[in-house]
Amino acid sequence: MIRTRIASPHGGTQSVRMSLPLLAGLALGLCWSTSLFAAPAIDGPIPGSPPGDPLAAELENTYPFFATQDALARRGYVEEEFYLSGTATGYSVSGEQLADDVPYRTRILIRRPTSPRKFNGTVVMEWQNVTAGYDLDALWHGEQLMRAGFAWVGVSAQRVGVDHLREWSPTRYGELDVTGGGVYNTDELSYDIFAQAAEAVRQPAGIDPMGGLDVEKVLAVGGSQSAGRMTVYYDNILPQVDNPVFDGYNFVVGPAPSRVGTEPVFHVLSETDVRTPEGRRPDSDVYRRWEVAGAAHSGYQGQVYRAPLSERDLPDGAPEYECVAEPFSRIPLHHVVVAAHDHLVDWIDGDAPPTAPYLEFEGTTKVRNELGLAQGGIQLSQIAVPTAINTGDNAGQTFCFLFGSYEPLGEAQLRELYRNHGRYVAKVTKAAGSNVSDGYILPADGLLTIREAAKSDVAKGRRGK
Repeated sequence: MIRTRIASPHGGTQSVRMSLPLLAGLALGLCWSTSLFAAPAIDGPIPGSPPGDPLAAELENTYPFFATQDALARRGYVEEEFYLSGTATGYSVSGEQLADDVPYRTRILIRRPTSPRKFNGTVVMEWQNVTAGYDLDALWHGEQLMRAGFAWVGVSAQRVGVDHLREWSPTRYGELDVTGGGVYNTDELSYDIFAQAAEAVRQPAGIDPMGGLDVEKVLAVGGSQSAGRMTVYYDNILPQVDNPVFDGYNFVVGPAPSRVGTEPVFHVLSETDVRTPEGRRPDSDVYRRWEVAGAAHSGYQGQVYRAPLSERDLPDGAPEYECVAEPFSRIPLHHVVVAAHDHLVDWIDGDAPPTAPYLEFEGTTKVRNELGLAQGGIQLSQIAVPTAINTGDNAGQTFCFLFGSYEPLGEAQLRELYRNHGRYVAKVTKAAGSNVSDGYILPADGLLTIREAAKSDVAKGRRGK
């Protein structure tokens, strides 16, 4: 058995044993649904101590929960947190309107360029994931988002996440409530809160949480459970809205809408999430489905990013899991997710994105090559030119099935495949170039992939003919 410290599938650090083998109301004159409400109020930025400052513990963690450790200032970015408050409409999951004018108060976390010159005009607004019992910015991919000039906004829309915030720092979050004082405890207000957050950054009425940046587009994004919430919003609530506040949607590693709307929808899935060839919604003028071979629902990049945040903000530790195979596929699904964001921006303006092949099945079984790698789908260079067997499959305790698996190839296998390091780098260069040309990753990520291959030791130490 192997024991290692990891982040949980949706955040948190865990000791793991593994075997080898989603606006109701009036907002700046815009009518929402059938009722009229005031625009949400913004307070902030919320002051506090720097993350990790010993004083923060004495003041009960007065910094944003899961504040990033990415070098924002070096990239011309800033992280700020604001309170968002107002009244919301409550909806059932079927879209039935259950309540009007219910008071709420929550928070939004913003990472944005400090200069308008850096900003590309688009806000990526994420419905924070709460599967782990607390807010998780599952789709913050700092390197790619900051490089492209996106602003990112995380919205705490659900009761579980807000309740955890209140407990984690009563000083900072004690007045937050998204339940109408405990009346609406199954996130009936969450859909309207999420939409109001978009209106607040698009057309602020008072304090501008975007620091004067000119917001042109707002993308709604959500991963896993959050994608499910956004699906309810898109399918059952959005049709009741007279003036939609989101320009496009990206549903990641989770369900996606079945309704055909007017706003473009991206659906990005890892290999883990594609368990059958049945039920695939065909691509259309407003829908794209991309499936990424070898990628996991909760892969390596997210674990590495969240581990230090979990150590800092989740001091009680986490449960142990036993996984059948070594977890965490190294296939960089986040490269594809941010490329989809980029395509959405153009798609809103009428430039449709590329389609992608589906993962291949024989009956209900995925087709794999002799190494065990999934065939079809988007084949990133890390699977087209493998140095390890990365899959979307695993088993074991609880969340293990979301982690995918990773098994490095041996030196003899690598030499047999590539003969020498130069040939390996050449193949990676060709595969990454194809991914960029096909539109599945951004050029800078193609270059990053090639550089990483060049710096590696794969197939070094032997000259091939």
